[in-house]
Amino acid sequence: MGRLIVVEGLDGSGKATLTASLATKWTGQGRSVARLAFPRYGESVHADLVKDALYGRLGDLSESVYGTALLFALDRRGAAEEINEALAEYDIVLLDRYVSSNAAYGSARLGGPEVETDFAEWVRALEIDRFEVPVPDLQVLLDVPVALAQQRARGRAGHDASRALDNFESDGGLQRRTALMYAELAARNYLSPWRLLAPEEDGSIVIPADLLGPA
Repeated sequence: MGRLIVVEGLDGSGKATLTASLATKWTGQGRSVARLAFPRYGESVHADLVKDALYGRLGDLSESVYGTALLFALDRRGAAEEINEALAEYDIVLLDRYVSSNAAYGSARLGGPEVETDFAEWVRALEIDRFEVPVPDLQVLLDVPVALAQQRARGRAGHDASRALDNFESDGGLQRRTALMYAELAARNYLSPWRLLAPEEDGSIVIPADLLGPA
């Protein structure tokens, strides 16, 4: 049975780059690695509805924290069998975003850590208990400064028209509250143990040797 490892972080934090680097290094060590990124745009009807919601194309549903979170969750429910099959076949299943993204962003939309809600627990009960998506073994949080993540997201959008900023990415306040929520979730080991990776002065991420060790 393989290990389910998730990379989490803000939009523009470098999740895709880190997952690619981790996969390359683990493969070089002789381990088999499967990768999947959420939302699964172009593959899942629920993910495509998520995209419509993020760009304000679903009317008042786009404003609903719980409604949007349900679409994210349904996308993962649709991938649960694929993830379980990959865990049976590969040494490591590496995900770019997972359940904690839903908990962090939804809680931030409701006010962040300063507002007490049971949203993160609601997400856990929905996705883990009710939809039975696999529980991660480890979550890696890219602890990138909000300003740097926003700069990268804007730069990406400026070079690629298909990556125009959505309603979450363009909301600086939401991104700041989401960063605080990620820190809180990591501190209490929400769903699994967490590892925090902070960037070097040049913005690059150095992968600790123990993270690449026996998984």
